Amino acid sequence: MQKIIVMLAASLALCSCGGKAVSADRADAETQAALPAVPFSADSAYSYIEKQVAFGPRVPNTEAHRRAGDWLVAELSRHGADVSEQRAVVKAFDGTPLSMRNIFGRFNTDAEERTLFVAHWDCRPWADEDADPERAGRPVDGANDGASGVGVLLEIARAAGANPSPKGIDILFVDAEDWGSESDEDSWALGARHFVANMPEGYTPSEVIVLDMVGGTGAVFPREYFSQQSDPALLDRIYTAAAAAGYADRFPNRLGGAVTDDHRQFIDAGIPAVDIIDYRDGFHPAWHTGADDMTAIDRSTLDAVGQTMLNLIYGTK
Repeated sequence: MQKIIVMLAASLALCSCGGKAVSADRADAETQAALPAVPFSADSAYSYIEKQVAFGPRVPNTEAHRRAGDWLVAELSRHGADVSEQRAVVKAFDGTPLSMRNIFGRFNTDAEERTLFVAHWDCRPWADEDADPERAGRPVDGANDGASGVGVLLEIARAAGANPSPKGIDILFVDAEDWGSESDEDSWALGARHFVANMPEGYTPSEVIVLDMVGGTGAVFPREYFSQQSDPALLDRIYTAAAAAGYADRFPNRLGGAVTDDHRQFIDAGIPAVDIIDYRDGFHPAWHTGADDMTAIDRSTLDAVGQTMLNLIYGTK
């Protein structure tokens, strides 16, 4: 999956230092006031992840991949999205031709201002980080690395269908993200690269938010380095929304590492994009191992990310 290019030794504080201290009573009152306008259901997102994992590893060119893709199209359509697909055959770094399928759902298609949410739905074809050599050659279930971002976005799609937003909300499930090599930075994110090179006529998102590995136990989401360079104002809004929802501990307002992920394809094309990705002193312990199954998923992490995104879209009461 993603490769860490740079790990910044110093964590840079990005919050304002000039404000006055807020009393505990006032802070509590403000927390109580920041009720979500549209609540996020972590249970629903969890069930969406379970459903994906039940198909089996969603590796391109497999039956599990085909069946899961059909289900994703049906779910977005069921929630009222205008759904389209991009299908193509792309070549992986090892020469394997991958039958790729990007799935694109749009809400409020007439709106000019549009936020595009992105998650990859494919799985790593090998558990190459697994210490057990017997499991290392097998594909991973991808519960956190892949399915968690999709699960959160399917729940956001459900909310968007039931609660129309004046802004356009777009959801893109990109394929062929995880068939990459650590020795080749350009071997990742093939589906996102194809989408950026072949966007629907007249379509350019105002901003892009990638969700990746957003369901793991103990997950934290510092500001990813390339995201901070691309769209610091969008990150400011996200971290403000997280704090207002009571999730400042999950979204520490500091600079983290630099990660090769789907957002880079948009940034390189001149489209502002950020990546919300769990990174501590490395990725989640189950990353690219056979342990990336439902035991790796924590509903409280899903809630932190999902409610932050819904607060970003709809605000609070």
